[in-house]
Amino acid sequence: MKSLTYEYRPVHLLEGGGQQNKADYRELNPMGGVPTLIHDGKTIAQSLVILEYLDDAFPDSYQLFPKQTFLKAQVKQFCEIINADMHAFANLKVLQYLEKKHGYNTQDKEAWVKHWFQQGFSSLEKILQNSAKEFCFGSQVTAADILLVPFVTTAERFHLDLSVYPILSRIHKTCCDRTEFIKAHPFNQIDTPPELKRS
Repeated sequence: MKSLTYEYRPVHLLEGGGQQNKADYRELNPMGGVPTLIHDGKTIAQSLVILEYLDDAFPDSYQLFPKQTFLKAQVKQFCEIINADMHAFANLKVLQYLEKKHGYNTQDKEAWVKHWFQQGFSSLEKILQNSAKEFCFGSQVTAADILLVPFVTTAERFHLDLSVYPILSRIHKTCCDRTEFIKAHPFNQIDTPPELKRS
């Protein structure tokens, strides 16, 4: 969206116990999360923080957060519901903990994710009833749309019925038809497993 030149360095979350758990990566990101941005020798973690940083560092390129104060707060609220309130329930380390410590099988983990994601999707759908147009907050792509697409992708992995969220589903489809979102989609990356790769 911002037309910035970047180098993509994949981090395999399973190989060898997870590359995010290796000492050299933990030096960059002590929590071992992805993504991590390195810019001008400085390291920044957390998706939402990275998006805000890019807007501030490159103000002359496409802005991911609106300038209008209340609208910006609405976009950030939407993003926080995904990033802070919902995302972690489907994180690999959380699901691995449930499996190892509590004996969760595949069906148990799917039910766990669905339980929490249904709450999040219901809240997001309600918010968008008053704000959505072509995208989450009007006719321009914002950080809200950028966080929504991978959140839906994760929900699809766990077979969540998204038909009950018509606004979110429509916006997700609109985003996924855009070149920028196609290029950024998790199933179109150089490290996407072959069985998930899109042709």
